[in-house]
Amino acid sequence: MTPEEPPAVSVVVPHYEAPHDLDLVLTALELQDHPLHLLDVVVADDGSRTRPDPGPRPYAVQVVAQADEGFRAAAARNLGAGVARGAVLCFLDADTVPEPGYVSAVVRHLADGADLVVGRRRHADLGAMSPGRLRRWLTEGSDAPEVLGEPAWLAEAYARTDDLRSAGDDAYRFVISAVLSVSRRLFEEVGGFEEAFGSYGGEDWEFAHRCWLHGADFVHAPDAVAWHDGPDFAGRTPDAEALRSRNVEALALARFVPGPATRGHGLVWAYPDVVVRLDDSAVPDAQVVASVASLLAGSDCGVWLRRGSAVEVLDDPRVHRGEPSAAVLARCRFRVDLDRPVVLTGATLQELTDVAPVRVGEHLVVRRTRDGHRGEGSAAVLDEPGVAAPVPQDLDLQRRWGRADHRRQVRLERSGDPDGEGRRRDVR
Repeated sequence: MTPEEPPAVSVVVPHYEAPHDLDLVLTALELQDHPLHLLDVVVADDGSRTRPDPGPRPYAVQVVAQADEGFRAAAARNLGAGVARGAVLCFLDADTVPEPGYVSAVVRHLADGADLVVGRRRHADLGAMSPGRLRRWLTEGSDAPEVLGEPAWLAEAYARTDDLRSAGDDAYRFVISAVLSVSRRLFEEVGGFEEAFGSYGGEDWEFAHRCWLHGADFVHAPDAVAWHDGPDFAGRTPDAEALRSRNVEALALARFVPGPATRGHGLVWAYPDVVVRLDDSAVPDAQVVASVASLLAGSDCGVWLRRGSAVEVLDDPRVHRGEPSAAVLARCRFRVDLDRPVVLTGATLQELTDVAPVRVGEHLVVRRTRDGHRGEGSAAVLDEPGVAAPVPQDLDLQRRWGRADHRRQVRLERSGDPDGEGRRRDVR
């Protein structure tokens, strides 16, 4: 992917009952300074009563459609990507008009090493904009529409994270599908958008979260500008409706995006934050149960047992036999592999994730999923002894469970991390 040999780019435009907006987007794509013979546009219609007609354009364009079964933007994007031909996938909403340098800016950032690019979404009143007026505005700067404000929280996040280059695990929260571009390789490796999202919002964050865990490099591209018709969602939605929408989105995200920021604490979810694979071969069920109980305590965790005879004993939805599915592994933030049962006595597994990647004793290593995909994150050793220990051979469950479990206070600090402020915790 070089300036001398620009890549083929596919622009996927999800659409529903918005012919005027779509006409503006398709007109703006005619003005791109990326070679138009290398531009492949796919309109992915989400069940409009009248199939959209893109008309003649100086680039390749096609329409694909799915039945109207409610708000299914995620499925529409996947449908469009499935027939797209480019090495780069640009997702542009049908009410988001790109400036002439939009596609070429995205290509530059991908060539510079980014895997996922978020453009700059600006806001204007485009309701009365005609295709002719749009051309004059974008090419001559004349006859401009009324410019509206941008969300301050996004601007602050991009400034704080050096346009996402220094973002952490919350990077997905600053990804907007209306101006989202990725390499085809990344899109296919993570499996596209989650089609279970059936209402406005959240599907872009869930997709971005999996991309982040997969090791992708993110960047916000302020030079890739596209104009959204009208204000941001918060500025165009009554408070009561906005609150209801946020709660619907929060519940949808909680299903698929692990972490305290999305789901709080205390509930059991199909996709846990921490995945433990435990080799319980030739180990008595009592030892397995004691180990599993300590691993699950206070943690958003799922345990997969190789042999799994204790699964029936426990009857716990967090404990499974065999291997975790690809969908589970794609969403967990942390992974633990154990070649024998251990018991945590000085910290919970969730607390150990705060200092991951970390090795505790001879058998317990807590790794970050993102680090694993990037080949990074050598595990430092936890200096505090006694946090984890093998299950004793003479374990007596009745005596163990019959006495109070008083945890001693432990300061979690990894060796080789003397400056780990904010990564140490006092726990009981």
